[in-house]
Amino acid sequence: MIAKISSGKDTAGLIRYLFDTKKAKDHTDPHLVASWDGFAPDPGRTDDFHAARKLLVADLDLHVKQARRLGRAPEKHVWHCSIRVAPEDRILSDEEWADIARRVVAATGIAPDGDPDGCRWVAVRHAPDHIHIAATKVRADLRTARHWNDYLTADRELAAIEKEYGLLQVVRGDRTAAKRPTRAEQEKARRAGQDKTPRERLRSTVRTAVAATSSIEEFVHLLNHIDGVLVEVVYFPSGDVRGYKVALEDEVNGAVWYSGSKLAPDLSFHKIQERLKAVDPQPTGKPGLRRPNPWHQATAATDRIPHRLDQGDDEASQAHLAAFGEALDALPLLASAPIHSQLREAATAFERATRSRIQAEHHHARALRSAVRAMVREPAPKDGAVLAMFLDAAIFVVMAAARWHQLRHHDQQVAAAHQTLVYLQAAYEQAAAAPLVALAQRRPSQQTVDRHIRRIRQVVPDHAQQVLDDPSFDALATVLTDAEAAGHDPERLLEQAAHQRPLADARRLARVLTWRIQRLSARAAVSEGARAAQARSAAQRPNAPVSAETAAPAAPQARRR
Repeated sequence: MIAKISSGKDTAGLIRYLFDTKKAKDHTDPHLVASWDGFAPDPGRTDDFHAARKLLVADLDLHVKQARRLGRAPEKHVWHCSIRVAPEDRILSDEEWADIARRVVAATGIAPDGDPDGCRWVAVRHAPDHIHIAATKVRADLRTARHWNDYLTADRELAAIEKEYGLLQVVRGDRTAAKRPTRAEQEKARRAGQDKTPRERLRSTVRTAVAATSSIEEFVHLLNHIDGVLVEVVYFPSGDVRGYKVALEDEVNGAVWYSGSKLAPDLSFHKIQERLKAVDPQPTGKPGLRRPNPWHQATAATDRIPHRLDQGDDEASQAHLAAFGEALDALPLLASAPIHSQLREAATAFERATRSRIQAEHHHARALRSAVRAMVREPAPKDGAVLAMFLDAAIFVVMAAARWHQLRHHDQQVAAAHQTLVYLQAAYEQAAAAPLVALAQRRPSQQTVDRHIRRIRQVVPDHAQQVLDDPSFDALATVLTDAEAAGHDPERLLEQAAHQRPLADARRLARVLTWRIQRLSARAAVSEGARAAQARSAAQRPNAPVSAETAAPAAPQARRR
């Protein structure tokens, strides 16, 4: 059920509208289903319609007129609430609507239960699927009703009513969502031939700019160089940046400017500043020094997020989700054209899942944020394997985010995560296809494949057959062979790949293992001598930390991150 609440100055005008059947053709059989005392005149059930309507308005305005003579009546003395059921809900009876109306006026403070001085109100039903509650805000004791936060209190009551009446349970938010485009904005965009309003297009542009920059100065500089976007930076007298506004220069009837907070709560200048403080400066390349692959770093940081969400630190979890959202914002800059639109839709959908009432502590997600900035500066190789690797990890993060939000009753965020999953899975299928085919075409000899099969049965006995039956098994055999040729222990890599992510959540196990082993094997292999030395050192210092390369399979670090 959805409620809409507004205030007005004209009781007679509202009652005239509620009982109108001439101009409003969808008004059928308007009549009262409830009132403040159960005896209010009903213009819809009398022969003298005009007299009954006039009497009803006079009764509703009685206390307003008395308060006005004392100079105590509010200027907007009319309270109007419409309540509508979903199209798929059953038709409620008049008695059920009456009960709903009484509960809503009680919950909002218009006419609290057991209060003889409550405001006067009526509930009018003029269509099968909704009612209107018309009330005046002056109580019988001539005080103004205390109805602060009436929308939230009505919404909470309607959520309880939905459960009790077996109606569709509407997905409710926590007032952290970005402002929706108005109808006027939507109509203006439609006339201009745009599928998105200026507010939505600018929101996407600014989010991408945040994801691609490492400092406020760089953010402002990038905005100033985006084609089609106008930027106005506001400065303090000291010369420091105070805020910013953006607009589209292609608007026909003049540019409409939006501050960051008008685009989305997390795009205010202050919020962006907080997030960018948790980004390490991008390192400058040094001759002869091999830089780590930022895609592998980002994938590793993304892989750890599901475990982070299970640690009970909500502020850190919220920070990781926000950083992951920035990673999705950056992906369309790096992906090929065929999946660009799907990744953009995924980023737009997940935007809602990055915000909640929980205050994020952004320093927890420093590794992912920094890796994302490095990714932007170093596009993915043309084979697309690293992109598929990242998307594989991203899918698990979105699934974990949906569970995390669901446990905290963040309904809108759960719905956003589920919507994101659809786009990400479609993008992953396209991104993974070519790299998997290329790997499968290099399938090793049968003798080598048989060795890998034995290893798989030994390391993941519960999932071995599912891995072997996966169409991507040939690709897995290839990356195991490549890793072995590079000096890695295939069995150890399998153990690490299997234990760092719950395989029960995966649909295509060979794919999951393929991408993880390929990323793990990109590290320099540890020599046998070095591994033996590390093992001896660890034995002499039993409380010392164990590295990922030398950890035993049963170690907690290897099994769960």
